[in-house]
Amino acid sequence: MASHSAPLARPFTLSDFDFELPPALIAQHPAAERSGSRLLDGSSSTMVNRIFRELPELLNAGDLLVFNDTKVIKARIFGEKASGGKLELLIERVLPGHEVVAHMKVSKKPLVGGRMFMAGGSAQGGFDAVLLGRWPDANGQLFHLQLSDEPHALMEKHGHVPLPPYITHTDSEEDAQRYQTVFARAPGAVAAPTAALHFDEALLAQLETRGVQRASVTLHVGAGTFQPVKTENLADHTMHREWYEVPEATQNAIAECKARGGQVVAVGTTTVRTLESWVQSGQASGDTQIFITPGFEFKVVDRLVTNFHLPKSTLMMLVSAFAGYEHIMGLYRHAIANEYRFFSYGDAMLLSRVPRP
Repeated sequence: MASHSAPLARPFTLSDFDFELPPALIAQHPAAERSGSRLLDGSSSTMVNRIFRELPELLNAGDLLVFNDTKVIKARIFGEKASGGKLELLIERVLPGHEVVAHMKVSKKPLVGGRMFMAGGSAQGGFDAVLLGRWPDANGQLFHLQLSDEPHALMEKHGHVPLPPYITHTDSEEDAQRYQTVFARAPGAVAAPTAALHFDEALLAQLETRGVQRASVTLHVGAGTFQPVKTENLADHTMHREWYEVPEATQNAIAECKARGGQVVAVGTTTVRTLESWVQSGQASGDTQIFITPGFEFKVVDRLVTNFHLPKSTLMMLVSAFAGYEHIMGLYRHAIANEYRFFSYGDAMLLSRVPRP
């Protein structure tokens, strides 16, 4: 457990989670080897620069690593309206009946009932999409569409890897391989659970040899994860909605870990949100809009492996709630001074949950 302690609670505003990041530190490509990324060990008050493959040395036999096994889908698809205007869909959720929920980037939205010709349209080997209306979401940015065939098959054939907005190159075969975890299982995410990108088969084998247990949850990461908070008063922010599941086997593994005195180590903020949503709601699956800010009482997670996050993001607020605001800001200053790589393809941190005062 970290030796740093939680400060007295104070009201936080959006400006508290801002910082200046040199653009050169935004990683545009992954490290040559997954486990070759850097790891800033911030699990105590003393910061230590490490390499990610050293992680097994920092965990104990009987600890439980919990991963998010969601699989990134090729959710970005280009097409045009009947009028010829270009458009882009980012499919956020697949529904029954070949229906989907998607973001739409277009100069002028088509009318309800309007047909869009994606990847050339069905007449050209692509597919058609019909606008059914807006989808009732918090920010009014989602649309309800019906596709002419099974959505997952269409995305796999015609879609592009939905790289984050701060990655400036078009998707490539490298991205198809590396913007995906080695244990991805359940298709549905439009963004990778990036802390898990650092794990390769050799590292997983080392963790198993050390006696560190493994379990999985699923949270289909949505595009909302990249949206900055825009309200200075955090209470005014409406969190995006994502679907999650905590399998019974994982619930049992957590109970057994706690019983033997081990620590539950979440890999990524999406895993934290999943586990804490489950305990808070009592529901093992469903939609979550959990918004974790300083003062939140964590019930499950003891340690966290996470990448470096965007300024003013909900994830900056989550890690500050977990490890202490001053400690997190100190880690970020250290990371910038030592030229760590930031965001999805960047480096990672190891954090411990700060003791509550």
